[in-house]
Amino acid sequence: MGVNHLSTVGGGFYVLYLFFQLHMVWVVLLSLLCYLILFLCRHSTIRGTFLCITVLIYLLLGEAHMTDTTTWHKMRVSQMVVAMKAISLAFDLDRGVVESVPSPVEFMGYIYFVGTVIFGPWSSYNSYKEAVESRELSFAWLRKTFTSWAKSGFCLLVSNCVAPYLFPYFIPISTDKLLRWLLGYENTLSFHFSNFFVSYLSETTATLAGAGFTVEKENLKWDLTVAKPLSVEFPRSMVEVVTSWNQPMSSWLNTYVFKSALKFGSFTAILITYSASALLHGLSFHLGAVLLSLGFITYVEHGLRKRLATVFNACVLSRPCKPDCSHAHKKGWWVRLLNLLFSGLTLLHLVYLGSVFDSNSDDMDEEEDSIANHTIRKWTELSWSSHWVTFISWVLYRMVL
Repeated sequence: MGVNHLSTVGGGFYVLYLFFQLHMVWVVLLSLLCYLILFLCRHSTIRGTFLCITVLIYLLLGEAHMTDTTTWHKMRVSQMVVAMKAISLAFDLDRGVVESVPSPVEFMGYIYFVGTVIFGPWSSYNSYKEAVESRELSFAWLRKTFTSWAKSGFCLLVSNCVAPYLFPYFIPISTDKLLRWLLGYENTLSFHFSNFFVSYLSETTATLAGAGFTVEKENLKWDLTVAKPLSVEFPRSMVEVVTSWNQPMSSWLNTYVFKSALKFGSFTAILITYSASALLHGLSFHLGAVLLSLGFITYVEHGLRKRLATVFNACVLSRPCKPDCSHAHKKGWWVRLLNLLFSGLTLLHLVYLGSVFDSNSDDMDEEEDSIANHTIRKWTELSWSSHWVTFISWVLYRMVL
């Protein structure tokens, strides 16, 4: 087993060097710091809290002082994966899910697992231990790898060659009043598919490395799913979009951030969760503004639909009800219409929030003031519609008894 851990460390170091050259030292430094905290706090019951504080300080210092912004942002995904893995391990140790602090080789094997160290996704320590066990190659494994790779290529094509030219080249609509929203939809679609490209690519690399499977009644299924594009592009609710955007990260945030902060109240827990996500993604104004806006939108939408489901005794919750739910009205025309209305509002929110992610914002990595001005200008062009809709929804939420 030690050889397996050493091989994953070696493979992880190799791909880190291929992508970042000597700048990989900042990723290595973070992992060493995390293990040092775990070792020093091995007898504590709040290792997760200590490690969260340590990672937060390190990431803030990295954004501000350690190296230039462009280089730091290139390593953002790897830094995020390392931080998420270390924090989840610390909380699992506190909760007894993992019995003891892993050895340095086991810890580094987990952190630098070659299938996830560059593109993700996050996986738990116990999942990693299952992945390093020998598994027979099968047609299902090969099919999953090829399918995810093909999907990633398709999403890259849409993101770079289709979405940016959707209006008016492919669809000849040039009405002045709609133009800003149409351009916003172009930016949103391109941004969405760039995320799907990375998501499917991470599925490919993780599966190639032997991770991303479940075992049911001795049947091995290669079923790793990172994103659900259809649930994002044709959403039922913003809550569904958030969970379908990156399922492993959504699971991590729910398990280790939201549930830990729930004792402070649901609204505070949501704000803490989205703030944690913003910090992991880096100190960028437009990312922070979008993620915090998402926190308010999902909280208000979930609360309003929960109230409406109670008042009308209907299946209009943010998530689809189970077939045996207690609601009297399940598929009536007005139930469908109400759900369709919320789907339309979700699309409006997506276009509005995604409008800030265009090529201009990518070119302003070192000019935070420019990014802030760009974000405010984009939302001003769209009349701050999403925020107004959220405010009106909140008023309705407070009025519905």
